[in-house]
Amino acid sequence: MIKILLILILFFKSGYAFLITQNNYKEQVLVLKKFDIDSSFLRDMQLISMKENINRYKTKHFLRVLSDGNRFVPYLRKLINESNIPEAFLYMAMAESNFTPDAYSKSRASGMWQFMPYTAKKFGLKINSYLDERRDPVKSTIAAIKYLKYLHKIFGKWYLAALAYNCGEGRVLRAIKKAKTDNLEILLNPNKKYLPHESRMYIRKILMMQNMANNPDFILENNSGYLLNQGSAETFSKVFVKQGTSLSSIASSIGISLKELKIYNPQLKYYFVPPKIGKYTIYIPYGKQMAFKQNFKPKKSIGRFYVYRVKRGDSLHKIGRRYGISYRVLREYNHLKTNRLHIRQSLIIPSLRPVMISYIIKKGDAIGKISRKFKVAMNKIIKINHKKNSMIKIGEKLVIPQID
Repeated sequence: MIKILLILILFFKSGYAFLITQNNYKEQVLVLKKFDIDSSFLRDMQLISMKENINRYKTKHFLRVLSDGNRFVPYLRKLINESNIPEAFLYMAMAESNFTPDAYSKSRASGMWQFMPYTAKKFGLKINSYLDERRDPVKSTIAAIKYLKYLHKIFGKWYLAALAYNCGEGRVLRAIKKAKTDNLEILLNPNKKYLPHESRMYIRKILMMQNMANNPDFILENNSGYLLNQGSAETFSKVFVKQGTSLSSIASSIGISLKELKIYNPQLKYYFVPPKIGKYTIYIPYGKQMAFKQNFKPKKSIGRFYVYRVKRGDSLHKIGRRYGISYRVLREYNHLKTNRLHIRQSLIIPSLRPVMISYIIKKGDAIGKISRKFKVAMNKIIKINHKKNSMIKIGEKLVIPQID
């Protein structure tokens, strides 16, 4: 009893008393109910103390993360509310990445929702040489909602869906089988260790962050009243542009820097819209729609692009000569600070027409082999070289197109 009183006193002194006040008790019970958690979980000692989370999410840090996420968080909240999943799941993105769109982990998880490549593709996100939609705050949130609904269909309870999101479906199924129950209190037992420590704290982190973010007294006491209106106004708009459109042309048309526009579009690996994708959604600051409509003039001939991997012995001058482009253009287009390159570095080669390279036939060559080497269809090589068939001879010179 004395230990409990000491913990409560500590909380009041540290500004976290809102976690156990009467003012938001009903709100906390409602949050638990939506998560399919019994209200008795409010008496969970680790939820009360939150020692680990308090150390990690100090007040200033927590409020800064909320503020920094203001560019996309209001819209994400809207998506979650419209999807009929618990609003507390918004704070799963905070627990996963601090609302950072380009967050990346050693395990190859990326984006606000920390999707692994396989799961991302399974739920409709594109990952290729030009873009990674795990970093698209809107599309990744839609995918996360689909994934959570999929997990809820398997487990039947939202708190189990959250746990499975964190440590995997198989791990949760094995934990339930071993514990012979899906009761949350038993699954989180620190002595039995049915689940990893991180997963045992996961639900508590989400609940704590929801409580902090939705407690007016806490927000006002820390001079952050502006956060109470978060979500009441639009923060960005969507526009559609053609494949190959440069971000610089969009940025200049709406009067913002290229750097700022890129922050709104972290899913793009380069400073242009990917080729072979048709029209694509670009996010711009809210209030810039009229400027875009009036000033943006899409070019009739959109540039084509080729991703080149730097090899040993390459230089900007050598690559530029090969593709008929000034090394200065390559350097500027790839936003390089120096001419120095490293092996396997990706460079974007811009071109308004197909790039042709010459190839001299060697012993053992065949059209099929050359086709595979340069990733160009056999019939295209035959046609562009005005050949009647696939017969070739040593020393013969072929022209190979490098961009469709």
